[in-house]
Amino acid sequence: VSVGGNYYSVPDATRRRVVEVHSLADEIRIFEDDRLIARHPLLEGRRQRSLLDGHRRHQRRNDDLPLPHGFTGQQVARRSLDIYAAIGQQLAGARA
Repeated sequence: VSVGGNYYSVPDATRRRVVEVHSLADEIRIFEDDRLIARHPLLEGRRQRSLLDGHRRHQRRNDDLPLPHGFTGQQVARRSLDIYAAIGQQLAGARA
């Protein structure tokens, strides 16, 4: 989740693309369906990341790190196109 130019993790099992974010003086709270799913200390500055333990099932390999793209500071994650095929199958099944 991007808040104030910084990125805060949510659990891999998060189902919704839209979550509710409460930005407090010293922490970020992230809710899904009125349930607290993450609490992060507020990051100072910009382009920082907070990844909480247990939010990622799979460790990233070095070749999975984002690649520079476009304007300075923008990055795009490198991933297999299989993920998009799986998402498409899930969406197609949900509409049936």
